Amino acid sequence: MKNVILILSILFFLHFSSILYAQDSANVLEEIPFDYVTRSPVYDFSEKHLNNTDTIPDFETMTNKLKITGTIFESDGITPAKDVILFIEQPNEDGEYDLKHKDDKRYVYHRAWVKTDADGKYVLYTFIPGSYRHSRELRHIHPIVKEAGKTEYKLDSFMFEDDPFLTKACKKRLKKKGVNSVLSTLKKEDMYVANYNIILQ
Repeated sequence: MKNVILILSILFFLHFSSILYAQDSANVLEEIPFDYVTRSPVYDFSEKHLNNTDTIPDFETMTNKLKITGTIFESDGITPAKDVILFIEQPNEDGEYDLKHKDDKRYVYHRAWVKTDADGKYVLYTFIPGSYRHSRELRHIHPIVKEAGKTEYKLDSFMFEDDPFLTKACKKRLKKKGVNSVLSTLKKEDMYVANYNIILQ
């Protein structure tokens, strides 16, 4: 009888331990995915807060506020693409990347995510980044798109028509490479506005 009780006690202990381990594992996976440090930042969003409009950190304090609107289309260039995630990250107004750390992962602080609505529309409130000091680097914003069931991919960087370093020769080179991601901005009240449509690959 004592042996039976001992065996049952051991089995109960092992079963209970395995449940705790499974719960701990599930919590770790939910909170910090196994590939968190190496995966693309496009995945570092909170699904419950994702919609077709987002505002980049520090937007209200920036001098050159920028509102980018647009439509993302399927590869046919006609059909609006819904539920597509568009991610951006960019330098600050001095042309430098403000880097932060979370759970041992380094990331660019000025970033935002949107998920297109049923009409493929998106709105981003951000700012026009600066050029890195003592350089002729073009002002730029890095975009990444993620379609459901497909691998994410980078788009050509958003650049700016009125950038003093975007010379005629530079525009010619970009055109030759098929790059058409130069934004034309218009000042409206206290911010610049630009429209940029995207056709998925």
